[in-house]
Amino acid sequence: MSPGRRRRRPVVRTVRGWWDRRTVQARVTLVAALAALVGVTVLVVISGTLLGWLSLESIDTRLRTEARRAASALSTGTAAREVATPGGVRVLNTAGEPVDGLGPTGLRPWEINTLKTGEGVTGRGVPGGDASRVRWRGTVVPDPSGRPLLVLARSELAVYHDVRSTADHVLVSGALCGVLFVAVATWAAVRAALRPVRRMRLAAAELPAGRRLPVPEADDELRGLALATNEMLDRRDADTERLRRFTGDAAHELRNPVGAIRTQAEVAVLHPDPELAQQTLREISEEALRLSELVDGLLAVARAEAGARPVGEPVDLVAAAWSAVERARSGREGVRIGLVTPFLTAPVLATPSEVSTVLDNLLANATRFARALVRVSVLPAADVVRVVVDDDGPGIPPEHRQKVFDRFHRVDPSRAGEHGGAGLGLALVAGTVRGRGGAVRADSAPEGGARIEVRWPSAGSAE
Repeated sequence: MSPGRRRRRPVVRTVRGWWDRRTVQARVTLVAALAALVGVTVLVVISGTLLGWLSLESIDTRLRTEARRAASALSTGTAAREVATPGGVRVLNTAGEPVDGLGPTGLRPWEINTLKTGEGVTGRGVPGGDASRVRWRGTVVPDPSGRPLLVLARSELAVYHDVRSTADHVLVSGALCGVLFVAVATWAAVRAALRPVRRMRLAAAELPAGRRLPVPEADDELRGLALATNEMLDRRDADTERLRRFTGDAAHELRNPVGAIRTQAEVAVLHPDPELAQQTLREISEEALRLSELVDGLLAVARAEAGARPVGEPVDLVAAAWSAVERARSGREGVRIGLVTPFLTAPVLATPSEVSTVLDNLLANATRFARALVRVSVLPAADVVRVVVDDDGPGIPPEHRQKVFDRFHRVDPSRAGEHGGAGLGLALVAGTVRGRGGAVRADSAPEGGARIEVRWPSAGSAE
């Protein structure tokens, strides 16, 4: 890297840092004022040039008229001395020498040649004079003897320069006033445009729980910002409420096994009997296992409700159901578990772990309460795959069928210890399935027990 580039980098960072520290109002005003300054400067330059050209063209028109009038008089025989006037019309030969008896013009040879072509020249009025104070125009005409003469008309440019200078001052002053007006107007307009933002900021600073920001009536970006902020507040409040309930429920459920472990440990300390200690350790192990399962269930439910899910892939629900049934058969004796499906495959869009979690929890819940029979049905339809799990247990009363998918809800809390349930399995099923766009519901089975039905979008419809 060159030393010059290294030196420029701190300057660029300094300027960028200064710019980033400016307010939106100041930055917009500076950009608008700079754009107005550039535009007005271009306009002043163009206007001044155009005004100077028009003024000079007016002088040239008058000089051409005077030169033609004098040339006409010369061609009719009027003497050059009579045509010439001091400070006005001059008569020269083609070499540039005066033939009108007046003094030299101070024009250089190249200026004489330009005048002979009919073009105008800004030159000296006298030898050695200011080359920008006199305007010359000329025409070539033969005298009665046939000799070509150069007839010139001149005009002082002092008035022209005064007019040009005055016009430049007026244009520059007007341009500066225009830039100042644009800056002030932009500052006021941006301040007025940001007033709803300031109101929203003040309202947000004093916003009580459950209240929302005021939404502007105009359908613009600020309205969209207010709506998006209110939606974010809704999500925040929902997450806060969910976290509060989750924390309360978890503390309530964890209190029992922790208290049991503590009580059993205190008994073992107070009564150092080997047989009693062995029994106490066995009970502590059971409570620790229950506590571990409860913590694992809490973590699984929290992940399911968090909404952050991996990308789904087609998973064959029939094959997954066969595997889940085999696992459930090996874990529960005395209950017959059957699978009914009219199709060989039924793909859904999920992950294999999600499908296994849903099926294992459905079967664990059914076998926990079933007397002798659990039936699993996988029924593909046009855009969903239905998984129906029926058991012949006591069933779910109608008033509990919506609540069984809530965390820690038990139909009969007194039987929780008997069946070992923490009330998290169906909550985890509901969170996982709903997270993939599906639905769950509880009903009664034909055998009189409970029916849990899961409607999972098929892989084709989800895509």
